[in-house]
Amino acid sequence: MSDIGPAPAGNALIDRVKNILLSPKTEWPRIDAEPSTIADVYKSHVIPLAAIGPVASFIGGQLFGHSAFGVSFKPSLIAGLGSMIVSYVFALIGIFICALVIDALALQFGATKNRVAAFKVAAYGATAAWVAGVFGILPAIGMLSILGIYSLYLIYTGLPVLMKAPADKAVGYTAVVIGAMILIGIVIGLVTAPVAMMFGGGAAMMGDRGTVSGTVNVPGVGALDMGKLDETAKKMEAMAKRVESGQAAPVIAPDVLAGLLPASLNGLPRTAIESQSGGAAGISGSNAEARYGAGDAEIRLSVTDMGAMGGLAALGGALNVQSSKQEGTSYEKIGKVDGRMTTEKFDSARKSGSYGTIVGDRVMVQAEGKAASIDVLKAAVVAVDLGKVAGLAAQ
Repeated sequence: MSDIGPAPAGNALIDRVKNILLSPKTEWPRIDAEPSTIADVYKSHVIPLAAIGPVASFIGGQLFGHSAFGVSFKPSLIAGLGSMIVSYVFALIGIFICALVIDALALQFGATKNRVAAFKVAAYGATAAWVAGVFGILPAIGMLSILGIYSLYLIYTGLPVLMKAPADKAVGYTAVVIGAMILIGIVIGLVTAPVAMMFGGGAAMMGDRGTVSGTVNVPGVGALDMGKLDETAKKMEAMAKRVESGQAAPVIAPDVLAGLLPASLNGLPRTAIESQSGGAAGISGSNAEARYGAGDAEIRLSVTDMGAMGGLAALGGALNVQSSKQEGTSYEKIGKVDGRMTTEKFDSARKSGSYGTIVGDRVMVQAEGKAASIDVLKAAVVAVDLGKVAGLAAQ
């Protein structure tokens, strides 16, 4: 039996995360050469990172609650803890099942069966999805959790190195693995839902299964253009060069962001304004938010600079993320508008929703609340000088 070495120090984990996200093509060979066991990878990488999403969602739920189309819900402490624990446990189980699938499919794509290597691909490939889970802590930028789709590219680059898959079969191998992972996610969702319900955590939300082809339909995300993987790589490489050369811009000062928020909005007076900034482990951000209201009309307008993490915002555009959902009197859409990743949702019956756009691949401008139509929320976003925001983001 192989000895299990100690988990790396915090700095080693941070370095591994940065390297796999910013330069996967050079990091995968290092990972391949490491004499790790499955237990090693669990202790050093999976256990700490898989907790990010559940913990962030728990904190966000307790501080801000969850909302959609004007309906807000703040789970009780026990319900939140229960959902967090269930989500975390099944994340640990799910990654091992994904590794089994990668290993089982190896021979079909000319790759080499290797259980440990397959687990490395699944575990390190999931890094982007786990890190993106941190966006769940702030409702204003929660939609950015979809940027975990960069994990698709990580898996795509890892399969040829660790599983020895021929380069010409890597896309097909990746697509089939994704399809299998979607099914695994659905099954886990069916299992976790009743368990979470015991803690009062509510029902699991799922989309359609989707299909696997040149364009992959991922539940909760939408259509992804697998042919744009190379473009995705170029964007990440460009971001990596900026970070390595020290050219990555610091976050915009919160008071500067606050200065972008108008004193009134479509005739609605500003009733409150606040700004803040902070960071940890080399990741920082800043935010300013104002509330406007009169009578039944109420709008919250925010500007959030994601700093270095904002570099991931380009990935949605690179993979051509598109999602559209209609249910009763409400709809949700994600896609590109005027070259920017944009999200919108509105319920015509409740007269509430949100509209947000990402400027300069790092600054999220979002309006949400009660309004006569989505056009009112779009106008609120445009009331912020997006040209000035783009200039600040480019500095």
